[in-house]
Amino acid sequence: MIDADQYTIGQLAKAAGVGVETVRYYQRRDLLPVPQVATGFRTYPASLAERIRFIKRAQELGFSLDEIANLLMLEDGNDKHAIRELAQERLLQVQAKLTDLHKMEDMLTQLIHQCASSAQQAQCPIIQALASVAPESLKR
Repeated sequence: MIDADQYTIGQLAKAAGVGVETVRYYQRRDLLPVPQVATGFRTYPASLAERIRFIKRAQELGFSLDEIANLLMLEDGNDKHAIRELAQERLLQVQAKLTDLHKMEDMLTQLIHQCASSAQQAQCPIIQALASVAPESLKR
């Protein structure tokens, strides 16, 4: 019999909103502990569902699994300074991406305006402009 605060792998996956294979993958990546076999099968503490939800949310925010592993290790060691440093690094990366996206937005806005104001028979400048722009110029 399983305690109320213990889950099977299927129950854990369901509680965290992921598939069983995701739980196994996170175990292989050392993001989750591999439990010992008790009462004939493995059981997981219910608290791991929150850890899995954290991992998924951190991925959505752009953290790699290696960075997440580092965050979890730092959290387990309660190193708030190092956690803040990692978050600051991620913030700088996000800000750089936003700058790139704003530049792309400005370029597309101009091209759409040019296309709309070009003569009916003239070729719309969007395709021509994008074909002549080097990929590096779209960044920073």
